[in-house]
Amino acid sequence: LSSSVSKRPGGIAMRRVPLKAEESVQQGIGKPSVYHAVVVIFLEFFAWGLLTTPMLTVLHETFPKHTFLINGLIQGVKGLLSFMSAPLIGALSDVWGRRSFLLVTVFFTCAPIPLMRLSPWWYFAMISVSGTFSVTFSVIFAYIADITDVRERSTAYGLVSATFAASLVTSPAIGAYLSASYGDNLVVLLATLISLADICFILLAVPESLPDKMRLNTLGAPISWEQADPFTSLRKVGQDTTVLLICITVFLSYLPEAGQYSSFFLYLRQVINFSPKTIAVFIGVVGILSILAQTLFLTLLMRTIGNKNTVLLGLGFQILQLAWYGLGSEPWMMWAAGAVAAMSSITFPAVSTLVSRSADPDKQGLVQGMITGIRGLCNGLGPALYGFIFFLFNVELSGITSIQPDYTLIPGPPFLLGACTVVVAFVVALFIPDHPTPPATPCQTRKSSASLAGAHTNTPLPGSDEDFEPLLEDSNV
Repeated sequence: LSSSVSKRPGGIAMRRVPLKAEESVQQGIGKPSVYHAVVVIFLEFFAWGLLTTPMLTVLHETFPKHTFLINGLIQGVKGLLSFMSAPLIGALSDVWGRRSFLLVTVFFTCAPIPLMRLSPWWYFAMISVSGTFSVTFSVIFAYIADITDVRERSTAYGLVSATFAASLVTSPAIGAYLSASYGDNLVVLLATLISLADICFILLAVPESLPDKMRLNTLGAPISWEQADPFTSLRKVGQDTTVLLICITVFLSYLPEAGQYSSFFLYLRQVINFSPKTIAVFIGVVGILSILAQTLFLTLLMRTIGNKNTVLLGLGFQILQLAWYGLGSEPWMMWAAGAVAAMSSITFPAVSTLVSRSADPDKQGLVQGMITGIRGLCNGLGPALYGFIFFLFNVELSGITSIQPDYTLIPGPPFLLGACTVVVAFVVALFIPDHPTPPATPCQTRKSSASLAGAHTNTPLPGSDEDFEPLLEDSNV
């Protein structure tokens, strides 16, 4: 098939590529769009958000004496596996397409859910192992990069991040209400059904986003390990100064954020004396503000001050938020810092857009996998770091009653230390180029690998309208 496409006697083009593109579109409903990605993300994290209250209950019942220690170990193993696997899955999605890896990541990420009530030990073991596939964000962001140009990408990333925030705003409250009214079994059943709906949506409705020209898996063409090996591409991307600076910025900024997620609401309950109802309202208000920040404000900032300055502004908001959490001791200070925290949520979609612009079209899955892997590593290290610092300052976040921490001037020492790490991230981000550009020959690797596989490269005719792909508009292919 490949040779018949490449032989074009008399300059007559063989219309094989458009035919295959139409066949790939027919795998789902309509053309690939951001809305497909939004639905996948919402359903996955809505299902997990429902389990917030039941999971805390099962965790305490299974490990009553070392609840937070075991939770830290579980999250640590999961984060380490995500860090190791995210570049691999991202690189393979660059080779075989996004749709199949969306199916794999969602399936294995949601696989532990039914085990919560059947076997808690297997449930927590599966959660740890599922970290290998808990990288849906990297595949989703690569999916979006395939179908959007540079000008639209930041808005699309912001929409996905806002959808993630919306799922976590609504689902924990719904799960807590259902758990209190009808029991945990109903919540687990509902989460399982939503996960199955997400898998069916990917199978039936999500079309492939990666053009056939960008993939290597043509029929009969073998794929060498060099093409699928992520470490070869990882070393090449690591040599890119821009991507390296972005990765360092992500690590230093997300490490305190991951630690904050693991302990902040318990900190509000025990140290600031928030009631459970007030905490629920706090989560809802900050979540709604985050949605507005990642949709309206992010788009406005990207168009007015640019990508890099948007990242710097988000880091600045994060520094202020963490410092306020660390030094504040009154409830109104927490509310004000929460509003600032909502504005700091623009950092991740802005960083994802920046790294997408600095990478080749055929390496979007790899670089987004690197970012997701670093966040997974932070999800393992952050909770342990915060717990250790609280322990040093004699603040034991393990009960449900209010406590008086042993401090003099700093109510929340980990948050203040986190602000210091974000300051370092801000300094590193200053050295990121304002307008990163990908290399000029993004398909050179594809051509050489295709020749090794015995297949010829499909070169579209310059004047053919059918040969244009949205992904290739911003490159020199």
